[in-house]
Amino acid sequence: MGVQMSDRERISSGSPFESSVGFSRALRVGNRVVVAGTAPIWPDGSCPDDAYLQTKRCLEIILTALAAGGFKAEDIIRTRMFLVDRADSEEAGRAHGEVFSEIRPASTMVVIKALLDPRWKVEIEAEAER
Repeated sequence: MGVQMSDRERISSGSPFESSVGFSRALRVGNRVVVAGTAPIWPDGSCPDDAYLQTKRCLEIILTALAAGGFKAEDIIRTRMFLVDRADSEEAGRAHGEVFSEIRPASTMVVIKALLDPRWKVEIEAEAER
């Protein structure tokens, strides 16, 4: 027995890539929401050169998407943080901890070679359930 399309809710962030690439910022299926890889982009397309601020921005976008689906930070059960420089792990972790120190979802931090935009130091995925 599979999930019917009517059981799925797409949550958009307004990215022009959602339709051209074929993805949703987040997708709610039943009582679960998964949030796609989220980059630190401001509405004007800018991106600061600071891992802490980039992480805060990623989390802000994620929390906004979750709220649109009726979820909150306390519903997050997993995060995945992708960093391009191990040296940024402390600052990214600090920003993550400001949101999740009490919630404490399962979390992974991985250092990778690169992200799509060379300005990005971090990209984050999240999953929530209630």
